[in-house]
Amino acid sequence: MGERVLLGDEAVALAAVHAGLTAAYGYPGTPSTEILEYLIRHREQHGSPRAQWCANEKTAYEAALGVSFAGRRALVTMKHVGLNVAADPFMNSALVAITGGLVLAVADDPGMHSSQNEQDSRLFADFARVACFEPATHQEAYDMTLEAFDVSERFEIPVMVRLVTRLAHSRGIVRTGDGRGENPSDKRGQAASWILLPANARRRWRALIERQRDIREYTAGSRFNTVEGGPAKRFGVITTGLARNYLLENLADLPERPALLHVGAYPYPAEAIRAFVAPLARVLLLEEGYPYIERALRGIVPPAALEIQGRESGEVPPDGELNPDIVRAALGLPLRQGVTLEGLTLPNRPPQLCAGCPHGDSLHAITSALASIPGAVVTADIGCSTLGALPPYNAVETCVCMGASIGMAKGAADAGVRPVVAVIGDSTFLHSGITPLMDAVKDGTPMTLVILDNKTVAMTGGQPTILSSSELVTLVHGLGVPPGHLHVIEAHPRRASENTETLRRAVGHPGLSVVIAVRECVETVKRGKREKPSAAAGEVRP
Repeated sequence: MGERVLLGDEAVALAAVHAGLTAAYGYPGTPSTEILEYLIRHREQHGSPRAQWCANEKTAYEAALGVSFAGRRALVTMKHVGLNVAADPFMNSALVAITGGLVLAVADDPGMHSSQNEQDSRLFADFARVACFEPATHQEAYDMTLEAFDVSERFEIPVMVRLVTRLAHSRGIVRTGDGRGENPSDKRGQAASWILLPANARRRWRALIERQRDIREYTAGSRFNTVEGGPAKRFGVITTGLARNYLLENLADLPERPALLHVGAYPYPAEAIRAFVAPLARVLLLEEGYPYIERALRGIVPPAALEIQGRESGEVPPDGELNPDIVRAALGLPLRQGVTLEGLTLPNRPPQLCAGCPHGDSLHAITSALASIPGAVVTADIGCSTLGALPPYNAVETCVCMGASIGMAKGAADAGVRPVVAVIGDSTFLHSGITPLMDAVKDGTPMTLVILDNKTVAMTGGQPTILSSSELVTLVHGLGVPPGHLHVIEAHPRRASENTETLRRAVGHPGLSVVIAVRECVETVKRGKREKPSAAAGEVRP
């Protein structure tokens, strides 16, 4: 036993190690990245468990599924929109017979600090009919992850641990236990339980449905669901996950303490919720994310019998993160007055590319090449290249999801737009850009693809890419891009006029052309220089 100060992400990672983890896989995405980074450092120092980045979330989930099939415990990590990419194996893995505990750690991003949306992963767990834990504290992040592996093996299902940004990226004291050893290999799964041919899948689907009662009984009795308050209470509050903390910050200011129900384990305890609200005249729902339980409550309680307040009724904002002040207003308490400093105006600090970023040179070359061409369209992608939409570049017009720049450029070209340029980073291309480029190659689409190769996954902190620059060229050649229309340039100010001319020729080609702009991210170059002395001394990076 001991105490450590850990990020919420790190608490999940350490718990997985202590649960006897064999392997962990993931794709970097804020706010989940630090889970696998912690495990990679742990392996560097201790030799196990295996931990590695994968090409995308789908391949990561499938690798973890293979570990589970072998009877070993596996963890797979991603952010909420990454689960969209992994949805196919995730949904289907609920039907197979999980033999080694399989835990999916998903970090949601309410408020969209670094994401395209603020979708709530609890709905994915409900959709797949699997158990889900939602920690409110760093300690619960550790305890729930430990328990999630046992629950996975008990019910033969994957289990989700749902984090949110504020918990994932804040630090807290965590009391840890002694780690258990790695599971012995025990491949108990039968082919009929893992081969989802229709006949087997129908049988496994019925088996999953039949297990729902047992799963619900387990979560209903979970120590992570708590009730406080007697039958005399007329006002109650239901919290989930991190929302409980914001309520606790305000409770002392209420004239009377309301009845409290906290839900940390799903499927939500329907009978406990019914019993809790039965004597109430009014209940407030505080959820970090979608109004998930609020909507359910409106379906299981007669509307006339109870005033239900929350995101859908307007007492809580329908979008964004919760915070103590939002909860305070929902409770009817006066807002706390902050300190006002007269005459102090803070400048706006929008996100921007780092000074000396090679992407800036590439974006300038693109805008220069297209300056004299009216009607040109530039589609962009997830990652640092998205910042090309902001001044001083104002270079790109779209950003939807991983790989969409290429598919959208193809669609725009098919609709008659000329010219169309798609801009995508190297890691994003390897994640989801290969398949739409294959579509463009097959059709000979008149478009230009610019791959910004900075040799790292930059926006999430400089994780390694799956392929090196030279291998990227070989891959693009192998997809069928005509050799004469694949250009490699150095993204550097001294090559500005030369690169502009190369892009102008590529855009002028009546078919498909690809330009790979290569120069390493300035931040990874700096980090490499800092780490060289330690590596020379034989030190292991902490």
